[in-house]
Amino acid sequence: MYQNIVNFIKELYGQDNVPLSVPKFIGNEKKYLNMCIDTTFVSSVGKFVDRFENDMAVYTGAKRAVVCVSGTNALHMAMMLAGVEREDEVLTQALTFIATCNAISYIGAHPVFIDVDKHTMGLSPDAVKAWLAEYGEVRNGQCYNKKTGRRVKACVPMHTFGHPVRIEELAAICEEWSLELVEDAAESIGSKYKGKHTGLFGKVGVLSFNGNKTITTGGGGMLLFNDEELAALAKHLTTQAKIPHRWEFRHDHIGYNYRMPNINAALGCAQLEHLDEYIADKRSTATAYAEFFKHIEDVQFFTEPEHCFSNYWLNAVILKDHEAQQNFLQETNDHGVMTRPIWELMSRLPMFEHCQHDKLENTIFFADRVVNIPSSVRIADVQS
Repeated sequence: MYQNIVNFIKELYGQDNVPLSVPKFIGNEKKYLNMCIDTTFVSSVGKFVDRFENDMAVYTGAKRAVVCVSGTNALHMAMMLAGVEREDEVLTQALTFIATCNAISYIGAHPVFIDVDKHTMGLSPDAVKAWLAEYGEVRNGQCYNKKTGRRVKACVPMHTFGHPVRIEELAAICEEWSLELVEDAAESIGSKYKGKHTGLFGKVGVLSFNGNKTITTGGGGMLLFNDEELAALAKHLTTQAKIPHRWEFRHDHIGYNYRMPNINAALGCAQLEHLDEYIADKRSTATAYAEFFKHIEDVQFFTEPEHCFSNYWLNAVILKDHEAQQNFLQETNDHGVMTRPIWELMSRLPMFEHCQHDKLENTIFFADRVVNIPSSVRIADVQS
């Protein structure tokens, strides 16, 4: 079985050693980078920063977008803008990359881990509703945890591997329980729920442009807003809260050096020009995988949920048990096909093992069985 899988993936990508997810540069990347160098605008001032923000707002349908130097910075800023404070609690999932929980921790808040859905791998509205029914209490327009006494301020779902969660239902629950909704859409650029781009259903949405993402700026993140005033505040705070002036240095808040350099934004502008092309290619790869794995016993290829358009950032298969997962990882990596398990669950890490959580049944199921398989864009490189 494993040899058949290895052979298929190598044939699909046309190479003997297949990485998991690498960036693709087929457009104006070098041209735009050279423009930055030639004009000397390589740092946080330059036309590509504004252009990248404007282009991304148009692409996603956001009223405004604000770039940051990383997705983690963007998540941290999103938590602050949502009003999360020290000793607050934030409902999120244990099945996520650590940046989600790190951003919560930077503020001194506490994550509460709620189970995911079997058909989305993302935060389950049913599980959130059940947890709130048992532990939640709304007093004076604020939600509190009856067990800990802490305020529950926000809910942060993550669209796992680019597959949207049941975000409308989560938004309705947040409205009912006086919670702010912050979308960790780091992996889901181009993904849509019922035709609407992820990251636009709550107070703030966050994208990531790390080197292994669908498009990259090397590092980088983006905040998406439906509220232009909140976006203006985000832009101010992420640029050291400096009051604009030709020569004076005055600041009116504690600010953050979260500014994306122009040279990174230039890369992003070039990448964004081909995003739809990349997503179409990744969806084609997913279709090929789905057809192939239909005929492989005890291996299920994970497909986009109902009402969703997924970017298939990282393709995933589900093995029958943990032993099969480990065997799959061993055999593929030993034979030139890079695969990886899902992240170690946040609830199992020493920094977060004390945090409150529900039974996490689906979460544990996925952690023991999921393997990510090669997901790079297969479009041929442009020959110089």
